[in-house]
Amino acid sequence: MNTAGTIDRPLTHDPQKQAPMKPSPDEPAGSATQDFTTNGAMDSRQNRTREMQLIPEALARAHMRERLDEAERDRQAVRLVAARRMQRRAERASRRARRALAMAVMQ
Repeated sequence: MNTAGTIDRPLTHDPQKQAPMKPSPDEPAGSATQDFTTNGAMDSRQNRTREMQLIPEALARAHMRERLDEAERDRQAVRLVAARRMQRRAERASRRARRALAMAVMQ
């Protein structure tokens, strides 16, 4: 969900504007209400930092998975080539055996 004010799309990219350190002028001094904007902005900035720190790990995992899949495809291709080679060899041996049998029967 990409609405304004989320991690994906912050209201502003200026950290000073994201998390004002003093209470709003509308709020009376000593008010018991908690300043949700400051806490929310700090939390979102912290989450963004954690996400950014985890990006290289996620990329490394994706690359590793891609390399493993590629290696598996290569191994499968090598096995297929070997199987076809053995099949051709078996067919040649079968043809030689038939020819030899035909020659023996003819004489």
